Amino acid sequence: MKGLVYLIPIAIAEDGFDAIPSYINEKINQCEVFFAENIRTARRAFKKIDPTFHIDSREWVEIGNKEEDFISLFTEFIQQEKIIGIVSESGCPGIADPGQKLVNHAQKLGVHIVPLSGPSSILLTLMASGMNGQGFSFNGYLPVEKIEREKKIKEFEKKTARENHCQIFIETPYRNNQLVESFLTSCASDTRLCIGLSLTSKNEWVKTMTIEEWKKNKPSLPKEPAIFILGK
Repeated sequence: MKGLVYLIPIAIAEDGFDAIPSYINEKINQCEVFFAENIRTARRAFKKIDPTFHIDSREWVEIGNKEEDFISLFTEFIQQEKIIGIVSESGCPGIADPGQKLVNHAQKLGVHIVPLSGPSSILLTLMASGMNGQGFSFNGYLPVEKIEREKKIKEFEKKTARENHCQIFIETPYRNNQLVESFLTSCASDTRLCIGLSLTSKNEWVKTMTIEEWKKNKPSLPKEPAIFILGK
């Protein structure tokens, strides 16, 4: 089936648009329809990328976290041979963000899918962590409940030691310090923990230390996006 779908990256920090490749400007202007996690966020981001971007000449569909509800509409636009852009609120669509289900459907239809380069806090933190970039797993969110969270952390720590694979996690910013406390409580002193905070912003930092070292230099993280990597 004819069709073209662009997977469009968005800055992961308000002051991080320098991390967006210049050719994204050209691609967003080619798109006729956008399936966006949040339309307002996408429009504001595109105006930062290209101040002349004409918002009203495109069709917009807000998918939120229920992209499966829009499969039929997505198919209609593909059948009309529209150039479609998929965009999440930040980072890369389909990577810990909506977009995967639409892309999966496009794959089944045999549509040409073009992933565009852009910042991913997961990969940027891994790159700067000094941990195993040849073997790693992204696990998303850990349980909210403290006992269950610490149980899962211990399981992942054992897996890390057994397989020499580092384990990557994200957390809702207001629970950053709770997660750090669980790592410090649950893990062995020689286990390594990397924290990547506010990637691509002017305040970004990435630090890797052992649990013992973190206990001596206990961080107080702001309510900003962070990535956590556990390794040996």
